[in-house]
Formats: sequence, structure tokens, C-alpha cells
Amino acid sequence: MKISKEVRRTSRQLFKACLNNGSLDESRVRQVVAKIVEARPRSSVAILSSFFALVKAEIDRQRALVESATTLSPEIQDQLQKSLSSKYGRPLTLEYQVRPELLGGIRVRVGSDVWDGSVKARLEALKASLS
Repeated sequence: MKISKEVRRTSRQLFKACLNNGSLDESRVRQVVAKIVEARPRSSVAILSSFFALVKAEIDRQRALVESATTLSPEIQDQLQKSLSSKYGRPLTLEYQVRPELLGGIRVRVGSDVWDGSVKARLEALKASLS
């Protein structure tokens, strides 16, 4: 679906209205969605779709997914929390997942940034270089 400039502008304005001191306010997001659904403007579906994409991108920016082959110790988790928060200049919520298929190392995803230090990734890179 192609989004018009007016819809994009409206969804950005609504998104900015949901920010509180630079972070997304969940209650404001719920209020905005409720108002749009109640008012039903002509392009409400497109506005909600564009607004949803902006909210999802912001949530992804505030969240880090850490995948490891084994459970990480609390010390390593704290170190990762501090390191990633200082790198991005804002507090991040870290989510940890155990993925035995990584064989070793960790993979970190923050928004669209991915750092893959897993053994699996290194083996695949080595395999690709030999082919």
C-alpha cells in the first residue's frame, strides 16, 4: 500500500505526540490509537499502519536481543547491559535467548544493527571463503 505524504505527516505528528522526554509512552500510544479508531478519518487504516511502523521501529531501537549458545552469567549480562547502553547512549532493555545452534559466542541485535560473534557465523564465513 502506497502511503501519501499527508498520511505520513499525520502519523509522524501522532508519533511525536506519544514521546515523553524522548521515550515512547505506552499510554499515549493507546490513547492515540483509540482516538483514531473512534474518529475514523478517511485514511485511518493507512494512518494506523504508518503509525504502527514508527512505534515498532522505536520499540526495536530500545530493545536488544542477545542470543548465546549457553546461559550467560549475571556478570556477563551486567557487562553487556552497560556496554550496549553506553554505545547507544540510552538505556536498553536486553532480552536473552539460548540458541544451542550458535555453538558458541553471542549474537546481538539492536534495531537493525546485528553483531554476530557466534562460532556458527565464523564457520559459515570460512565455508563461503573456501567455495
